[in-house]
Amino acid sequence: MATHANAPGKWIFWIIIALLVAAVFFFILRPEPEWVDLATAEPGPMEVTIREEGKTRVKDRYQISAPVTGYLHRVQMDVGDPVSPGQLLTRIDPMPASILDARTRAEAEARAAAAASALQSIRQKVAAAQAEYDFARQEYQRLQSLAASRFISGEQLQQAETTATRAAAILRSTRFDEEVAEHELAAARTRLQVSDSGQNGGQPAEQVAVRSPVTGALLNINRKSEGVIQAGEAILELGDPSALEVVIDVLSFDATKLETGLATRLTGWGGPALEAVVRRVEPIGFEDVSALGVEEQRVKVIADMVSPYDQWKLLGDGYRVDAEFILWQSDNSLQIPASALFRHDGGHAVFRVRDDVARLTKVQAAESNGLSTVIIGGLSEGDTVVRHPGRGLSDGSRVRVR
Repeated sequence: MATHANAPGKWIFWIIIALLVAAVFFFILRPEPEWVDLATAEPGPMEVTIREEGKTRVKDRYQISAPVTGYLHRVQMDVGDPVSPGQLLTRIDPMPASILDARTRAEAEARAAAAASALQSIRQKVAAAQAEYDFARQEYQRLQSLAASRFISGEQLQQAETTATRAAAILRSTRFDEEVAEHELAAARTRLQVSDSGQNGGQPAEQVAVRSPVTGALLNINRKSEGVIQAGEAILELGDPSALEVVIDVLSFDATKLETGLATRLTGWGGPALEAVVRRVEPIGFEDVSALGVEEQRVKVIADMVSPYDQWKLLGDGYRVDAEFILWQSDNSLQIPASALFRHDGGHAVFRVRDDVARLTKVQAAESNGLSTVIIGGLSEGDTVVRHPGRGLSDGSRVRVR
């Protein structure tokens, strides 16, 4: 009877022992929780931008070139000096005469003396031609008076008229020769005089003034020192520093996302953030080599300033800026770290954590700036997700926060 009475108690004892052993094996063999970093889905402002370096430049530049070949005066202005329309910038003198050496000077003096002698000879011929003309004219007048009384024939009168006409023509010719000789003498003497004035610091009779065509400032001096300059050679460059634009070199892949009128933010120039707007995306790209030696196709994007001039009056031509093209922005959108998202069944998914258990959750992702992603479906404000899900994490895995 006693044996039968103790039988149920033994069974209960062994059942308890078996449960304890099973519990021990369960806790020993169950997988360890995954160590994870967590993030919370929270609403907030967000922007999607493209960031590149840019450079300012004056919109309208005017390069002033030498209008004639001559001797340029030294430019007395400095870069940055203001200019106004019609303001004198510099002058150009005629080409200076060459200095005569002893032999050339002697030859020039001999030519001048020869020209003077030739002029005297021509003047003697003019005097002789004048005397012949006076005699022929008087003879013709005398025969005219006799012809009225019929004392001479008409042939004699005609011959006297022809002689007078020929004498007048010879006189005019010799006078032209006299003028030519005078000019030749003047040219010979001028060469000597101009050479002397060049040695003695004489001033040229003519100068060409180079003046400013616009209101602005001096941006660059191509030629500051005086000296001989050829026609068309650049002297200096003018522009209006208050009319700036920004040139940004953008990867061609990113340039396809930009359009005219896109808002742009300018930073990194040493002052407050400035507002600008895209005016033009050039349709032609070019090849550039990055600092790492990688060949890249880039496109120039031109942006105009929108902020008041007082905010960027310290900016000048050729200054570096950081340009951010604002592709999308929102003042309040639900977002999570972009690293929490992964591809799943052709869409996006995250591991949402509740009670230390990770649950695979499909979500609808929208805009992303590379650090955060906007979620428009699948999560609510305050939900906790795994920031960097590893390969060992699966639906239902237990997790532990680092």
